[in-house]
Amino acid sequence: MLDDRKTAILAAVVQEYITTAQPVGSASVARMPSVNVSSATVRSELSALEGDGYLVQPHTSAGRIPTDRGYRYFVDHLTTPGRLDRATQRQVGDFFSAAHGRLEEMLHQTSNLLAELTHSAAVVVGPRAEAVAVRRVQLVGLSDTAATVVVVFVNGSVEHVTLDLLDGDDDDRLSAASAHLSAQLDGRVLEVVRSLDPSGDAALDRLSVTALERMRTIAAADHVYTGGASEVARAFDAVEVVRSVLHTLEQQFVVVSLVSDIVDRGMSVAIGVEHGVEPLSACSVVVAPVVVDGEHLGSVGVLGPTRMNYPQALATVDVVSEQLGQRIEEG
Repeated sequence: MLDDRKTAILAAVVQEYITTAQPVGSASVARMPSVNVSSATVRSELSALEGDGYLVQPHTSAGRIPTDRGYRYFVDHLTTPGRLDRATQRQVGDFFSAAHGRLEEMLHQTSNLLAELTHSAAVVVGPRAEAVAVRRVQLVGLSDTAATVVVVFVNGSVEHVTLDLLDGDDDDRLSAASAHLSAQLDGRVLEVVRSLDPSGDAALDRLSVTALERMRTIAAADHVYTGGASEVARAFDAVEVVRSVLHTLEQQFVVVSLVSDIVDRGMSVAIGVEHGVEPLSACSVVVAPVVVDGEHLGSVGVLGPTRMNYPQALATVDVVSEQLGQRIEEG
């Protein structure tokens, strides 16, 4: 633990750098009401904080900027989620009150809302379909050789996948398979369905089992929505950093693994190299789980430069994750 004076000076540097994105000099720190010591004392303490790895001086004549260790101390010891102002709270509430239609569209719009509120890139990981109960299944013929399996889930999401047909798989058989599947899957989650009860019709059972297997392929897929790519471009000066971050955000598996790992480790903030994704080493990630009926079914988060406004990001992510969970639970 740092002593009170070093803590106050570190907090002053972090807060000023978050606001200005410019190295912070001793004169600026000494003028801050929270510090209340002479410039000479500030210079000495800044040097000590630099020696301990909390600050770094990018150029000899420049002020200091926080290191990842400095941000971590700030987040762990000096930061609590802030309170969103009334206008922002109202904006979030109105958004979810008006959110209707397909779950996928709501998740996509939620990522845009997060990006707008935090001026960071936003990530929303929705629930896998295999963990959500089925409401209805329908097989729709496309041609003599192909059909679409449409699955409606109780949370409002809709998935579909193509299915190859054999001779004799006409509209009547597709309708019968739809009824057979719906009767056995209604209210059940796909991940616990091991087999189907036989119908007594071998051709119908073959078609139903094939449709179930195709449903499993889409049910296990992750649903990831990102917003605010333009905010990332504005946050960094170096073109190579922007290119690296944007390229990484396009890789769905990396994004899901990143968010899931942070949540699984019980963290709400991962700073710089802490999250283990090297192309995002200049970034911090703030995440919160989406809980529905006591189960963790998804996550929301924001990604931005390490000098992000942590109290505001934490507050926004917490409120949005809670509201999203409630909205999914309501169906």
